[in-house]
Amino acid sequence: MQNTTIVETHGLTKRYGSGVLAVDSVDMSVRRGEVYGFLGPNGAGKTTTLRMLVGLIRPTSGTAVVAGHQPGE
Repeated sequence: MQNTTIVETHGLTKRYGSGVLAVDSVDMSVRRGEVYGFLGPNGAGKTTTLRMLVGLIRPTSGTAVVAGHQPGE
């Protein structure tokens, strides 16, 4: 099995128009076969991060690559 990176983010940030910082500069790398969990209190940005990774919303800044593609392509 190769150590292929399936999900990679660099500086992934989401700020809403009202100035609310929902996700602040997330750097992560998940390789094929790894299990990755998002844990944190309500309002920590877990759902917002996942929405950016599947392409439902665009990040304010930073990059994400999922299976070799940018979300939303």
